[in-house]
Amino acid sequence: MSSKYDVLVIGGGNAALCAAISARRGGASVLVLEGAPKFYRGGNTRHTRNMRCAHDAATEILTGPYTEEEFWQDLLLVTGGQTDEDLARHMIRESKDILNWIVEQGVRWQPSLGGTLSLGRTNSFFLGGGRAMLNALYLTAERLGVDVEYDAEVTDLVIEDGMFLAARLKRPIKGETEIRATSLVAAAGGFEANIEWLKQYWGEAADNFLIRGTPYNRGSILKMLLDKGVQEVGDPTQCHAVAIDARAPKFDGGIITRHDSVVFGIVVNKHAQRFYDEGEDIWPKRYAIWGRLVAAQPDQIAYIIFDSTVVTSFMPTLFPPIAGQTVAELAGKLELDPAALEKTITEFNAAVRPGTFDHTILDDCVTEGITPPKTHWARRIETPPYLAYPVRPGITFTYLGTRVNKEARMLMADGKPSANMFAAGEIMAGNVLGKGYAAGMGMTIGSVFGRIAGREAAKHARN
Repeated sequence: MSSKYDVLVIGGGNAALCAAISARRGGASVLVLEGAPKFYRGGNTRHTRNMRCAHDAATEILTGPYTEEEFWQDLLLVTGGQTDEDLARHMIRESKDILNWIVEQGVRWQPSLGGTLSLGRTNSFFLGGGRAMLNALYLTAERLGVDVEYDAEVTDLVIEDGMFLAARLKRPIKGETEIRATSLVAAAGGFEANIEWLKQYWGEAADNFLIRGTPYNRGSILKMLLDKGVQEVGDPTQCHAVAIDARAPKFDGGIITRHDSVVFGIVVNKHAQRFYDEGEDIWPKRYAIWGRLVAAQPDQIAYIIFDSTVVTSFMPTLFPPIAGQTVAELAGKLELDPAALEKTITEFNAAVRPGTFDHTILDDCVTEGITPPKTHWARRIETPPYLAYPVRPGITFTYLGTRVNKEARMLMADGKPSANMFAAGEIMAGNVLGKGYAAGMGMTIGSVFGRIAGREAAKHARN
């Protein structure tokens, strides 16, 4: 390993690898510093399944067109307009090329999944999932001559007047060293695994959060950059947070702990009260609001309640549902007040109006006369056994990050672009995602801005 490179990439997931490959193909010498051991390399990419890209026509893996304008409208909807429009539209435009570019780097697609995901037209699924995708990118990077160092904890960044000079790192066996580089690409994720940092904004509630992904995304690189004059972007309380099984591990539970059953039943808190419309919109546009909704409930716990008629309608998860032959029996197992749960379900059933059920569209199965309403997919819960999943907030990644421009170049606090520092992936996702989420967008942000960051970092190094 040399101590001087053209491009230094800090991070080891999708964004980092896209940047490293792009920079290497641009003629630069590249070093990737991954803070995790080799087995756990890749950050949150290991737990992903798909990517959302604009495309003009159906393909072998996608059932129809997904235009740039439709992608923009979806992003506008989930963020409530809290996005940098120029940057977001730039990302969407660039995403059209990523579908083919990522295949050129060795990644393979499979036909999209159906069911509640409803993503067959909009999202491309990785054959073998995120880990297979990641392995393909590492293989390509190594074949191209990218150097990779694992267990490489960056302890300091030497930055002067908006220019990166060197990174100091600590390694378990090789000890401390300093790496100098002409350009820096920061792709080291958010701070979701740093519970103490989360508690600064969420208070004691953060102790009840589960972290869906890597325990290595502690935000140390993000903090260094912000402390050294990089302009921040995003609300520190905003994040990609979904409802995951309360029985999941504290870290790294991944995709198999997520629940996609919300639209088929009701969700109640510890007082057996409903608190939000379970049928507000198509699931991929709403699944990422449920983590924050549960986080706002007492003790950050909730329960998805449904009956035996829908058990084959959604993706099964790692943990089986909790069952009861009566509502009271189920309540007892959940440690809920049986009378309160029976009252909630009885009132919900009475409010359901008949319609034609179709979970792939905004159907006409609604409730009347209760608050909150269920505006689609409302069906009576009346066929035993009655079933439930306990859920807690599962944080995927945080949106506080570094502000960038269309070149993925970081902007300094005075608004001027950095001389040689670029960012990609979750560490800058807040530029596009002010709040909310739609399935596959994280990988789009990582791939698009990773490719741009690597290209521009190599161009700077060559010049």
